[in-house]
Amino acid sequence: MTDTVPPMSAEAPRVDESLITYTHVIYALHALTVLVGLTTAHTIIFSFVYTVPAIIAVVMNYARRPATVGTFLESHFRWQIRTFWFAALWSVVIMIAFVTIIGIPLGLIGIIALGIWIAYRVARGWLALRDRRPMYV
Repeated sequence: MTDTVPPMSAEAPRVDESLITYTHVIYALHALTVLVGLTTAHTIIFSFVYTVPAIIAVVMNYARRPATVGTFLESHFRWQIRTFWFAALWSVVIMIAFVTIIGIPLGLIGIIALGIWIAYRVARGWLALRDRRPMYV
């Protein structure tokens, strides 16, 4: 007598290719905001949180988020949304730091650190999407 266990499906749910393209567009919008922040008088933080491409990207995330449930894209949408909201939160903290003279040096360091963090998250997420890997937080 042999015990047979039904094979478990190791495959992830099939993902619609148009949804992958959609996610690439969102990463492209985020990358555009980083590029604008690097090449203009804006900072990466301001461009990433307070410009039209950034707002469009977040709205796109929330609009199609339900379609990604159970797929590896769900982690990418969570990654993108968290990046946006944490950047928004920390940008407010940095602005508050600028209110005091003592906070100005800390605010400048915060601007640089948050800008690097944003660029890192956009690049890391987009590379993982290219390889069709989920994002682990």
